[in-house]
Formats: sequence, structure tokens, C-alpha cells
Amino acid sequence: MNASDLPALDADFADRPTWAKLNEGPAVEHPPRILILYGSLRDRSYSRFLALESQRLLERMGAEVKLFDPSGLPLPDDAPVDHPKVAELRALSMWSEGQVWISPERHGAMTGIMKAQIDWIPLEIGSVRPTQGKTLAVMQVSGGSQSFNAVNAMRVLGRWMRMITIPNQSSVAKAYQEFDEAGRMKPSAYYERVVDVLEELFKFTLLIRDRADYLVDRYSERKAAGRRISGVEEDAEILAMRSA
Repeated sequence: MNASDLPALDADFADRPTWAKLNEGPAVEHPPRILILYGSLRDRSYSRFLALESQRLLERMGAEVKLFDPSGLPLPDDAPVDHPKVAELRALSMWSEGQVWISPERHGAMTGIMKAQIDWIPLEIGSVRPTQGKTLAVMQVSGGSQSFNAVNAMRVLGRWMRMITIPNQSSVAKAYQEFDEAGRMKPSAYYERVVDVLEELFKFTLLIRDRADYLVDRYSERKAAGRRISGVEEDAEILAMRSA
């Protein structure tokens, strides 16, 4: 391929803000806004205990944290989007700048309760993507030996929802041994890993939230948006592809 065969990008990239220009803008001053989702409804739910422990740690770091209680959330597509629990979840997702997803591992995967919460958060509402550019940390609890099936599955979903999933993660094995009767996590290497994950999420959120729009901005989408102004050229190309 010759240089002359490449698309003309000069005009597009000339209008994009440089890193120096981005740093000139005002920084967000409110505490990082973190939403925590957990995937169990049991009375003694270790994913909920870990969610509460995560809330304490994040608040100690300086974040504003909200937990979503999945009890009463209908199955996806089994209720209208204005259902109170669905509306609450979507509003919290829009409010958040970062999220923590914590699921038990059940049958080698995340729970249906966890997946239902994620499925109720749409990829797009009008022209707004509720999760794009938000940071994400994933953690799981297991009743047996340590595994990473749930966190790996949640990573796939985070990528699909265009979230910036941090490198670190936590998997707490034999969770029934790691929490006391009051639901507090005991000191251990597992606890220290949880602190590491949340500290990393906090830092990534601080670094990214002012520049999320820039980091997830895509040339192909800008091009498509510009060509949809008239729609004529785009419609002609679509018809040509369908008839090919």
C-alpha cells in the first residue's frame, strides 16, 4: 500500500485536542464517584460483605461510593425500563465515574444476579453510552479453591461495554473463612490484594475521568457522525453494499 492509498486524516486530526491542550482545561474537583455491584441475595452474602468492605476502603481513600442492592431487580426484558429498580440502577451507572463488580462464582461463572444487573445497563441511551470511559475493577468470591472464572467473564463484559478495566483483580477463595461473624474481612493476603485493587481503581479513576471523552473518542465514529449530517452519501454506500 502506498502512502497515497491511505485515507486523508490530516484535516480530522488537525482538529483533535493535543495532550497539552487537554491539560489546560479545568480538572474535576469532586471526589471520584464509584458504584459497587454485587451478585448475591443470600442473607450471609460474601459478595455483599466484600462490597461493604470495598465501600469502607474507597471512602477512606476519599471516594464517594454507592452500593446497588439487586433485591427486587426484575429479569432483563421482564419489566419496562421505567421500573423503579431498573431506573435506579441506570441512574447510578450514569452518575458513576468508576465501578466495582463483585460476584460469587457459581457453576464456573458469575451469578445470574450479577449478569442481570449488567444486562440492564444498556450500551447506549440515545447518543450517550452509560459506561463508556468509566473505570472498572472486578472481584470474585469462591466457596472452594481459588479460581478466576467469574473475574475473567466480567472482564469480557467490561470490554464489551467500553469500560477501562484496570489490570489488577481479586479472587477470594474459601470466602467463608475470610469474614468474621459481623461480616468484616479478616486481615490476610486476600485482604491486602483487595486494598491493592481498590487503590488502583481510585488512582485510575482520578487519572482518566477528566480525559475519558478524549481517550474513547474514535476516528471511525467521528467520520460516521459527520457523514450522517446529510445522510445522502452514507445511504448510497449502504445500498451499494446490500446489493453487492
